[in-house]
Amino acid sequence: MKTPQGSEEFIAEQKMLRGEETECANAQYNLGVSLMEQGKLDEAIEAFRDAVADSGRMFEGYVNLGYIYFKKGDLEMVVDANQKAIQIEPRYARGYANLGFAYLQMMKTEEAIEALNKALELNPEIVQAWSNLTNAYLQNDEIEKAIETGEKMVTMAPDFALGHNNLASAYFNNDEHKKAIEHLDKAIELGFEPHPEFLKVLAPYR
Repeated sequence: MKTPQGSEEFIAEQKMLRGEETECANAQYNLGVSLMEQGKLDEAIEAFRDAVADSGRMFEGYVNLGYIYFKKGDLEMVVDANQKAIQIEPRYARGYANLGFAYLQMMKTEEAIEALNKALELNPEIVQAWSNLTNAYLQNDEIEKAIETGEKMVTMAPDFALGHNNLASAYFNNDEHKKAIEHLDKAIELGFEPHPEFLKVLAPYR
């Protein structure tokens, strides 16, 4: 449910409603959304926690908790929140995509690959999941799979600069320098700023 951004009056009303009707999960959820939009993340966490406690089916509350925990850099809690979201709604593809990204950052590569593949099985249109899966395969030294995944990604989203950069990394790791340069140059053309060291190691092959 949409709430007016920056509305102190709305927040006050929802806090009053929460105080009067402690079982009103929707009011708590709406309060959390408004607080989150204002950047009041700790207060938003409290509101979303109350919302999910009072409604066993409100997976959106866990989704927003996962987003806040990511903003705060707490990857363990990102995993926890998204696991609870997909327990409630097992076909929520972005929950698996979020899990995969968190696992990737935590260097839990096998878990990342499993979660990202599940996300893409449910919704193959999540371009960022293809990108993260490419990186996960690279992290796991599965170079051929990284290339195959990266090619699917840039076919689906040819203007996705980060995707071309990641595919360039995959080709470089497979000693296919011409293709690595091709995709890196495309990434740069699209506005991506590659790591200086990557530019340096590719320079002799130009």
